[in-house]
Amino acid sequence: MGRENKRHSYRHWFQAAWFALTNGYAVGFLEGKIYRGKTKALCVPGLNCYSCPGALGACPIGALQAVLDSGKFKISCYVFGFLILFGTLLGRFICGWLCPFGLVQDLLHKIPVGRKKKNLPGHRKLIYFKYLVLGLFVIILPMTVAVTVTGTGDPWFCKYICPSGTLLGGIPLITVNPGLRAAIGWLFSWKMFLLILILVLSVRYYRPFCKYLCPLGAIYGWFNPIAYYRMKVDQEACIHCGACHTACGMDIEVWKKPNSVECIRCGDCRAVCPTNAISVSGIPKFKGMVLEKIDKTKKT
Repeated sequence: MGRENKRHSYRHWFQAAWFALTNGYAVGFLEGKIYRGKTKALCVPGLNCYSCPGALGACPIGALQAVLDSGKFKISCYVFGFLILFGTLLGRFICGWLCPFGLVQDLLHKIPVGRKKKNLPGHRKLIYFKYLVLGLFVIILPMTVAVTVTGTGDPWFCKYICPSGTLLGGIPLITVNPGLRAAIGWLFSWKMFLLILILVLSVRYYRPFCKYLCPLGAIYGWFNPIAYYRMKVDQEACIHCGACHTACGMDIEVWKKPNSVECIRCGDCRAVCPTNAISVSGIPKFKGMVLEKIDKTKKT
């Protein structure tokens, strides 16, 4: 348990540092303005809202919606290439370590209120809902419905669903900008309802947005089995005790599916494995290295 708690602490500090790095435009938070410098044309790996006053880059899901038309083919290639690059390198490691809304859910789940549960009722079916959100709200509707005079569609996911955009973008902007507060309508009320619902659920259930709604997690998850950063289980060392499954907030039977599309690479399974059977590609088993070094020291 001590190793698991240390890993949690380390990972949360890493998440916070990444958020600070990618949202470093402090003037935006003070003045209620969006940063429009050159880096804003570049995507960051996680669900980091373009409209966040401090955001120095763009969200890949927002960028994908904005360019899904033939008139911006070159930019579309950039966005697809970005997703493929980070997917093949890291998979859903991005969800566990680089996504700001993932950090929000992690911290809320730590609040000592009520009995903690991993999944919502109907979990086995609900996990497929994020693929519906990806297909319908990120791809199909922006391409086919409510096309504007400029030839682009509405960013349906960002506009009607994304809780990260509401929390990191909408709320900070209306807090500082009186003009935006005066323009609040039913849409913002709907987005606030969704945000509050997800935040409340996050206190009891582990990462409900990541499990059931996030289209970015759906994309990165497809790369988990082939990503450079992937899990490995030494079947000879594994004693099938189930400790990894118990520790896994995403409810994965790690010894069976170490590279499940649901895995966010948090590392909790590695921290609790009593035989150190779980490792990561390209990264040596730390515990084994330490024990080996101790044995060598004793012999000398």
